[in-house]
Amino acid sequence: MDGSERRRHKRYACKATVQITWGGVIIDATLRDISLSGMYLETKEPLWARAEFSARVLLPEVLNVKCVVRRAIANSGMVVEFTEMSQETRMNLNHLIWKLSHP
Repeated sequence: MDGSERRRHKRYACKATVQITWGGVIIDATLRDISLSGMYLETKEPLWARAEFSARVLLPEVLNVKCVVRRAIANSGMVVEFTEMSQETRMNLNHLIWKLSHP
């Protein structure tokens, strides 16, 4: 089974700046793709698997989410899963995914 068969939700290409807050540190990253359950972040400073952090995805409607790292790729980025978000953020994410899936 390849990685795409294990995914719960389809990923969509999307570029945006992401500010990761981990402890007292802020790490800049770039959103490469997003789904209803997570995202891939490009960063030279990936956290390790199972690290938990808050992220602020800077889109026209900012997404504030809590995440956990599912896979880290050295000097490249990380696959993260959303663990918590407000109802408003969930609605904004659903709207974003709808727009990305209907170009």
